[in-house]
Amino acid sequence: MNRLLFLIVLRIRREVLEWSGAWWFLLTLTIQAALGPLIGMFVWSAVYPADPYVATYYVALLLVTVMTESFEQHTFSEKIYDGTISHDLLRPQPVVVDVIGANLAIRIWLTVMGIPLALLAGIAFGASLSWVAVLAAAPVLVLGAVLRFCFVFVLAMAAFWTERVHAITGFGWTLTSLLGGTIAPLAFLPGPLRELGQVLPFYGMLGLPADIVAGRTEGVLSGIAYQAAWIAGFAAVAVLLWRAGIRRYTVVGA
Repeated sequence: MNRLLFLIVLRIRREVLEWSGAWWFLLTLTIQAALGPLIGMFVWSAVYPADPYVATYYVALLLVTVMTESFEQHTFSEKIYDGTISHDLLRPQPVVVDVIGANLAIRIWLTVMGIPLALLAGIAFGASLSWVAVLAAAPVLVLGAVLRFCFVFVLAMAAFWTERVHAITGFGWTLTSLLGGTIAPLAFLPGPLRELGQVLPFYGMLGLPADIVAGRTEGVLSGIAYQAAWIAGFAAVAVLLWRAGIRRYTVVGA
């Protein structure tokens, strides 16, 4: 385990340095990630102008979104398509080490660029964050980040069977936006959609950490259990898909 953690840290360091030369592209990714929460903030602040929960929720959601973004359809699936995953298979380490390292490095850059944007939005809309709520949300945020990675990684492994992986992950992004709390806080959705959102994993990725930061801290323990159950499920699916996919993977050339 210590060796794996050391390898992941080395990969994060390498990826952070590599991405440092593409900060314009990273800024584009940050703005793209922030657009959904910002649009939601404008819309729902107009609907409920006197409700402080809306501004606080969406500022928190903006931060949660940039801190949990996952791009495995690019960093992992493209390696399957161009055959370079063969190089990773020859290394004396699990392939997922590089995937996790790249994921965390991009998240670090997006977080650094997203914090000033969240501060400006919070000042403009009068959001009020409580340090108690932020600390309570920390474990939920970590689990939400793991859950989102597992979900996108499972979708990205469709590249072993189809060239339409970007359409598949795009559909997953749509579900996450609709039922994860970006288009509207889960509490604002109609009854059936709200109940569905509370069961499916998308709320645990985004809306749950944002809700806790916004002051709704009564569901922390049940939220952690709900996230952990979905993480275990996606991890099991990822292992099965990897074993099935690598058996059918073929590449020609060097």
